[in-house]
Parts: sequence; structure tokens; C-alpha cells
Amino acid sequence: MRFVPNFRAALAPMLGVLLAVATQPARAGEGTTVFSDTSRIASIGGSITEIVYALGEEGRLVARDSTSNYPEAAAKLPDVGYMRALSPEGVLSVNPTGILALQGSGPKEAVDVLKKSSVPFIEVPDRYNHEGILEKIRVVGKALGVEAKAEKLAIETDGKLTAAEKQTAAIKDRKRVLFVLSTQGGKILAAGSDTAADGIIRLAGAVNAVEGFSGYKGMTDEAIVSARPDVILTMKGGGPPISENELFANAAIASTPAGTNRKMISMWGGYLLGFGPRTAEAIHDLAVAFYDNQAAD
Repeated sequence: MRFVPNFRAALAPMLGVLLAVATQPARAGEGTTVFSDTSRIASIGGSITEIVYALGEEGRLVARDSTSNYPEAAAKLPDVGYMRALSPEGVLSVNPTGILALQGSGPKEAVDVLKKSSVPFIEVPDRYNHEGILEKIRVVGKALGVEAKAEKLAIETDGKLTAAEKQTAAIKDRKRVLFVLSTQGGKILAAGSDTAADGIIRLAGAVNAVEGFSGYKGMTDEAIVSARPDVILTMKGGGPPISENELFANAAIASTPAGTNRKMISMWGGYLLGFGPRTAEAIHDLAVAFYDNQAAD
């Protein structure tokens, strides 16, 4: 292929990646469940990195994404960028022998390039429930060739999750919780169904106050008032922090039971929404915050 000279500078950063893709007859990662070489793994997704450490296999990691900030030792690894804004050249620049990526990594165009490269790519399912966490552990363990370790961790995690869920099983008067992701521009961006926020709210024995849409969506004042949340849930570490004063200055929020009682709970994003080995502890902490002594034992 002959490039027009004045396009060369713009295309140079991607040229090596595109040439590598062009020589591949099929997707190297397509159908792959086990890496043939686990010596240099790039981990994309905070819960994936956390699982690798929990398995005691962190020595295999050569890089991680910016959401991988637990345990603290992970921060010493090269950072290939935010999992939803990856660049193929950035990931491939660390010369990985395998890419282990959480479902939802993106953008799609970048992931498609990575899947077509010569580096095996394994996508780990991300379901926001009890069984989804166990599946994630087992998929990561299989990919790294340590299935026995993964099964042991899955059994331990299963026990902890079951115990955490029993804390709130008998609660009848369940709190209505509105998860607010952002208040930028005075607009409330809230979590509907099929989100990590919805999943953790349910596991902690509460009810998502939002109905009728999936994903994250801006809410009108009327919708906020109709949702009648008892609690506003936010996360730390995922962007500009949401202050109580800012939140309850919103007239619609202020008119809800949560606003009347100024009930706001904020937890670190990776801990709250990670759906990994620490989720049982997050469920416990969130349930105690929702129900005080009812869920403390």
C-alpha cells in the first residue's frame, strides 16, 4: 500500500499496529481461554488485576490500566490508560504475551485492533451478581493456567458472599437508593438496571430507586422526585467528588426523603463497584451504612 506523503506523520503512530494486524489470518484471541505464555500479561480492569494478586500470580503482570489501583503494589506497574479509552499502541508497547481485559473495555475500535493483533486477547465476563464474581475468578485462573488456585479462591469468595447476603435477608423495609454518578452542569446522572451500582445496591439488601432504563442516564427533576430515594449513594475516586452541599442544593434531591434527612453515602469506586474478591466486604459495609445495627452482626 502506498501512502500519500503528507499523511505519513498522522498515520505513523498506528502503522506498526496496523501492519501487525494485516499479517494475521484470524483473530489471535478469538476462542482463546488459556494463554500459551503467561510471562508478561497486561491486565485491563481493576477487578481483573485484583484477582491476579489474590491468586498470588502478580509476578506475571507487565502492565495494568488506570482503574487497577488495588492493591497498592499494582500502582508500580506501567499504566496503559483508562480501560474505556485504550489505545492499541499503548497496550502493545509493553510487549505483552497476553492481554486479559474486562468486558466493557474500549473503545470498540481499539479492542478490535487488539483482538486482531498477534497477542492473545482474553475477555473476562463482567456480571454484577454473586455468580458473576465467581465466574470472573475462574476465567482469570484458567487464562493463567492456575485453575486449582482459582477454584480455591472462588470457594472462599462464595462463602464470604453468602454470609454477607444473609445479613440483609430478613430485612423487610428495604431502603430505596439512588446512585448518582455525576452532578456536572447541575444534571443528575444516575444508575439504572444492568449496572454495577444496581448490582451492589441489590446485594446489600436495598432497592434501586430508578426504574425504566438500563445503564447511566440523566434524570429530570420530576423523575428524581418520583424515585423517592431514602439514600443517595455516590463513589469516590472516579472523577470530581460530589459534595453533600452540592448534592442537597439540588431542589429535586432536597425534596426527597434522602434530601430531608441529608442521607448520603460515599465509598471508593473500585471497592464499591469492582465485583471482585473484596465485594463481600463492600456488601457488609454498605448494608451497615444503609441499615445501621440491623446489618451489623
